[in-house]
Amino acid sequence: MKISIEFNSFKLAQVFTISRGSRTQADVLTVIISRGKYHGMGECVPYARYGETMESVSQQINALPAEFDRTILLQLLPAGAARNAIDCALWDLEAKETGISAWKIAGLNKPKAVETAYTLSLDTPEKMNSQAAKNSFRPLLKTKLGGGEADIDRIRAVRAGALSSRIIVDANEGWTPELYEKLAPILLNLGVEMVEQPFPSGEDEALLDLNRVLPVCADESCHDRASLKNLMGKYDMVNIKLDKTGGLTEALELKQAALNMGFDVMVGCMVGSSLAMAPAILVGQEVSVVDLDGPLLLSEDRKHKLFYDAEGVHPARPELWG
Repeated sequence: MKISIEFNSFKLAQVFTISRGSRTQADVLTVIISRGKYHGMGECVPYARYGETMESVSQQINALPAEFDRTILLQLLPAGAARNAIDCALWDLEAKETGISAWKIAGLNKPKAVETAYTLSLDTPEKMNSQAAKNSFRPLLKTKLGGGEADIDRIRAVRAGALSSRIIVDANEGWTPELYEKLAPILLNLGVEMVEQPFPSGEDEALLDLNRVLPVCADESCHDRASLKNLMGKYDMVNIKLDKTGGLTEALELKQAALNMGFDVMVGCMVGSSLAMAPAILVGQEVSVVDLDGPLLLSEDRKHKLFYDAEGVHPARPELWG
């Protein structure tokens, strides 16, 4: 088994901004695992918020032994971007070697197209109104927020631009408990259905004492199954991202464990290409919220792209993944 690494950049359709900064391109790490005449591919996005860089992830991958499988991989690498790219490449490799689709190997039902949120970049209320109007045909909009009472004006502007769309918001750890208590009733009146990660992950004990009138989803606070025990009583939903779980293998286990514990499930993504979204579509079947819009934010993508239409994002074709 041979592992090779590529560094790829995909230009964004426009500047993408969250509370922690802006970017104009998606930088991803691609893993290719070859065995005989077959090869499998996986993609990850090293994330500085979790202490990851292209270099650190590459070092983790290059230190792997010559032979292992998905089960052994869970012990070889921690949850994170490096394990995600390797795990997804192994799924793809097995699908190509056996001629059996990844969903069948995983024992899942045949995947269908799933409705996906479309993310509006953090900006001034006026510009966010313009973004919302441009995308008002989309059934679900996810709005990035930055903290402070200006978020009220942002959501009012988004709602005015997209009167029929459902709205969820992502605070990216930028709120305080006091701000939640002030914003939540207003956002509810504007039709907002949920907020992702309002407080920093190390400071979310405050959620235990809040009346969560606006449902709260754990993002930065939820990585893998080991995270769940600390989320009980704080969160209503968990956001599963393969770059956090360390791949499809753990993501499927996390999904089932979360549902068994009574959490609603969201399946999200980093800003990446169709290759990164393809395995996540398998996790995104029959969950409360899917946010796999990465390719929609790009001006360029992989040669073999995912297909998006009014039904949402469709399962990958074999030439892309799985």
